[in-house]
Amino acid sequence: MSTASFLLTVTTSWGAVTDKCDKEKERPKLNIAEVAAKELRETPATRDQALRIMREWIQQNNDIRNVRTDDCFLLRFLRQKKFSIPMAQQTLLKYLSLKKYYLEYFTNLDCEDPKLEEILRNGYIAVSPVRDASGRRVIVYNMGKFNALKFNCWDMCRAHVLVYETLLEDPMNQVCGFTHVGDGSGASAAHVITWNPSDFARLMKWGEQSMPMRHKEFHIVNAPSALKYIIDFAVSKVTPKMAQRLHIHTNLKQLHKQMDTSCLPTIYGGPIPLQDMIEFTRQLLSDQRKKVLGLDDMELLNTRGIISSRQKSTNGDIQSVQGSFRKLEID
Repeated sequence: MSTASFLLTVTTSWGAVTDKCDKEKERPKLNIAEVAAKELRETPATRDQALRIMREWIQQNNDIRNVRTDDCFLLRFLRQKKFSIPMAQQTLLKYLSLKKYYLEYFTNLDCEDPKLEEILRNGYIAVSPVRDASGRRVIVYNMGKFNALKFNCWDMCRAHVLVYETLLEDPMNQVCGFTHVGDGSGASAAHVITWNPSDFARLMKWGEQSMPMRHKEFHIVNAPSALKYIIDFAVSKVTPKMAQRLHIHTNLKQLHKQMDTSCLPTIYGGPIPLQDMIEFTRQLLSDQRKKVLGLDDMELLNTRGIISSRQKSTNGDIQSVQGSFRKLEID
């Protein structure tokens, strides 16, 4: 992977979208190789050496089977762990363990599946075709566009994982990371009680440890006051570093002070029609469909190689929040 191949321009050219943002056009070229070297300690030499060691480890590891060894797949783990090879290996094992534990929900992630297709078509989760000034992909979530009476929490989870796995096939996303924007204005009691607190807590904790994504910012707007319980609970399950990246805004003006509006859909004060975002997302998923489905070929045969620190029992936390989840009233 050459340095030249990393020299990319952030542009507003996308699919069927015809609106162009002058601010985006004027942005300078983003040297991704420099970003990778500064933030991830990645150089051609460290990259080649790390890839060689990872491949040898996979070949010699009898606890895993059919694991991809191409550069793109292995680099998602190395980059997320800033080229700490032991940590990247552990994340890969935990990633396979998560897929094995939740086999029904983390496999067969097909964008042509009727349920997933409808959730995506409705616009619950959409990827912005415009990267921000730091080269990050912006992912937008709208609770009001998720039919909690028709779909359950696992359908929601599968939609997330499908989009994340697809985006991780792009080296630029691996390096620059992601910005998340969540709109809670359409949340209802059905959205709240669809989640079992035990599974919610486990997914929050395991997800951070197992999915090799560089989450840079989380922005929440229009959140009903009753969702505070869920937000606080989620924050308690992630690392302090991740919790510090969460920003809650009471209105769009606050959001715009911290976010580049050129990445946002029109409903949040940006220039991009939401329908164009939806179509862009569906095209991304279609382009990577075979690779995402191919991830199911990988297997974790034994978990003995996974190193986990001793954790205090979270049963008390889960029990204490169980009632809160069920008693919430949405304003």
